[in-house]
Amino acid sequence: MEDKMKITVYHNPRCSKSRMAVQYLEEKGEKFDVIEYLKTTPTRGELQEILSKLEMSAMGLMRKNEADFKQHVAGKELTEAGLIDTMIEYPKLIERPIVIKSNKAVIARPTERIDEII
Repeated sequence: MEDKMKITVYHNPRCSKSRMAVQYLEEKGEKFDVIEYLKTTPTRGELQEILSKLEMSAMGLMRKNEADFKQHVAGKELTEAGLIDTMIEYPKLIERPIVIKSNKAVIARPTERIDEII
Protein backbone atom coordinates (compact mmCIF):
# COMPACT_ATOMS: atom_id res chain seq x y z
CA MET A 1 0.00 0.00 0.00
CA GLU A 2 2.85 2.40 0.78
CA ASP A 3 4.06 2.19 -2.84
CA LYS A 4 0.69 3.57 -4.02
CA MET A 5 1.30 6.70 -1.94
CA LYS A 6 4.70 7.38 -3.47
CA ILE A 7 5.09 10.65 -5.33
CA THR A 8 6.94 10.79 -8.64
CA VAL A 9 8.08 13.98 -10.35
CA TYR A 10 8.92 14.04 -14.06
CA HIS A 11 11.52 16.76 -13.87
CA ASN A 12 13.76 18.89 -16.06
CA PRO A 13 16.39 20.53 -13.84
CA ARG A 14 16.86 23.33 -16.39
CA CYS A 15 13.21 24.38 -16.01
CA SER A 16 12.47 26.88 -13.23
CA LYS A 17 8.87 25.61 -12.81
CA SER A 18 10.19 22.08 -12.47
CA ARG A 19 12.75 23.14 -9.86
CA MET A 20 10.00 25.00 -8.00
CA ALA A 21 7.88 21.83 -7.86
CA VAL A 22 10.76 19.81 -6.38
CA GLN A 23 11.46 22.56 -3.83
CA TYR A 24 7.74 22.77 -2.95
CA LEU A 25 7.59 19.04 -2.20
CA GLU A 26 10.80 19.25 -0.15
CA GLU A 27 9.39 22.14 1.88
CA LYS A 28 6.24 20.14 2.57
CA GLY A 29 8.38 17.24 3.80
CA GLU A 30 7.09 14.87 1.11
CA LYS A 31 9.12 11.89 -0.03
CA PHE A 32 9.31 11.60 -3.80
CA ASP A 33 11.22 10.09 -6.68
CA VAL A 34 12.57 12.26 -9.47
CA ILE A 35 12.70 11.10 -13.06
CA GLU A 36 14.72 13.36 -15.33
CA TYR A 37 12.63 12.56 -18.37
CA LEU A 38 15.13 14.04 -20.84
CA LYS A 39 17.65 11.42 -19.67
CA THR A 40 15.17 8.61 -18.97
CA THR A 41 12.41 9.01 -21.53
CA PRO A 42 9.09 7.46 -20.52
CA THR A 43 8.01 4.39 -22.47
CA ARG A 44 4.82 4.30 -24.51
CA GLY A 45 3.07 2.50 -21.64
CA GLU A 46 4.34 5.00 -19.07
CA LEU A 47 3.19 7.95 -21.18
CA GLN A 48 -0.23 6.37 -21.70
CA GLU A 49 -0.51 5.84 -17.93
CA ILE A 50 0.57 9.44 -17.24
CA LEU A 51 -2.00 10.77 -19.74
CA SER A 52 -4.69 8.65 -18.11
CA LYS A 53 -3.81 9.98 -14.64
CA LEU A 54 -3.74 13.55 -15.99
CA GLU A 55 -7.04 12.90 -17.79
CA MET A 56 -5.74 14.59 -20.92
CA SER A 57 -4.84 13.83 -24.50
CA ALA A 58 -1.30 13.59 -25.83
CA MET A 59 -1.75 16.97 -27.53
CA GLY A 60 -2.66 18.49 -24.16
CA LEU A 61 0.68 17.34 -22.72
CA MET A 62 2.76 18.88 -25.50
CA ARG A 63 4.82 22.04 -25.25
CA LYS A 64 3.59 23.86 -28.32
CA ASN A 65 6.29 26.56 -28.34
CA GLU A 66 9.14 24.06 -28.70
CA ALA A 67 10.99 23.97 -32.03
CA ASP A 68 10.38 20.20 -32.12
CA PHE A 69 6.63 20.85 -32.01
CA LYS A 70 6.78 23.24 -34.93
CA GLN A 71 9.00 20.84 -36.87
CA HIS A 72 7.40 17.45 -36.09
CA VAL A 73 3.79 18.08 -35.01
CA ALA A 74 2.33 21.40 -36.23
CA GLY A 75 0.31 21.02 -39.40
CA LYS A 76 0.56 17.22 -39.39
CA GLU A 77 -2.36 14.87 -38.86
CA LEU A 78 -1.07 12.60 -36.12
CA THR A 79 -3.09 10.03 -34.22
CA GLU A 80 -2.92 9.84 -30.42
CA ALA A 81 -0.42 6.99 -30.83
CA GLY A 82 1.57 9.09 -33.30
CA LEU A 83 1.68 11.99 -30.85
CA ILE A 84 2.89 9.67 -28.07
CA ASP A 85 5.59 8.28 -30.37
CA THR A 86 6.67 11.84 -31.18
CA MET A 87 6.97 12.69 -27.46
CA ILE A 88 9.10 9.59 -26.94
CA GLU A 89 11.35 10.57 -29.84
CA TYR A 90 11.48 14.25 -28.80
CA PRO A 91 10.97 14.31 -25.00
CA LYS A 92 11.46 18.09 -24.86
CA LEU A 93 7.86 18.18 -26.11
CA ILE A 94 6.57 16.83 -22.79
CA GLU A 95 5.12 19.53 -20.55
CA ARG A 96 6.68 19.72 -17.12
CA PRO A 97 6.76 19.23 -14.26
CA ILE A 98 4.40 16.29 -13.95
CA VAL A 99 3.71 15.23 -10.37
CA ILE A 100 2.08 11.86 -9.80
CA LYS A 101 0.68 10.30 -6.65
CA SER A 102 -1.26 7.06 -6.74
CA ASN A 103 -3.75 7.26 -9.62
CA LYS A 104 -3.71 11.06 -9.92
CA ALA A 105 -1.36 13.48 -11.63
CA VAL A 106 -1.03 17.20 -12.28
CA ILE A 107 1.13 19.43 -14.37
CA ALA A 108 2.46 21.64 -11.58
CA ARG A 109 1.90 25.00 -13.29
CA PRO A 110 1.36 26.80 -10.99
CA THR A 111 3.27 24.88 -8.33
CA GLU A 112 0.30 24.95 -5.94
CA ARG A 113 -1.54 22.50 -8.18
CA ILE A 114 0.50 19.83 -6.37
CA ASP A 115 -1.85 20.34 -3.41
CA GLU A 116 -4.66 18.81 -5.52
CA ILE A 117 -3.04 15.38 -5.25
CA ILE A 118 -1.02 15.32 -2.02
